[in-house]
Amino acid sequence: MASEIQIRLQGLSDDFTKLQQDLQTAVGARQKLEAQKQENLGVQKEFAKLKDDETIYKLIGPVLLKQDRTEAESTVNGRLEFINNEISRQEDQIKETQGKIEKKKVEIIQVQTAAQAAAGGGEAART
Repeated sequence: MASEIQIRLQGLSDDFTKLQQDLQTAVGARQKLEAQKQENLGVQKEFAKLKDDETIYKLIGPVLLKQDRTEAESTVNGRLEFINNEISRQEDQIKETQGKIEKKKVEIIQVQTAAQAAAGGGEAART
């Protein structure tokens, strides 16, 4: 009986560890997206400072190519929209994973409590 509980606790512990790793991965991805968002917001601010007759260049590999202002602004705006959607998706995943972690914690505590109660009951019967 004790070995079954140990096996169950080990499985729950493994699940808990995997969920924590998933959470770390999601948080890391969200931080990366936040950095990209800030970078693109900086570009957007620079566009706002430009005069109408100024030229925009885009770095493609080792070459700077002229780019249409409307196209450049559209690209940055589209990128920001995509990044915001991904941040929202990552936040949902983080909340979901945190909920799963809490449920797994409760489950582990319940199994440990049941095991302690069973061990306590078994000792009382022996004495």
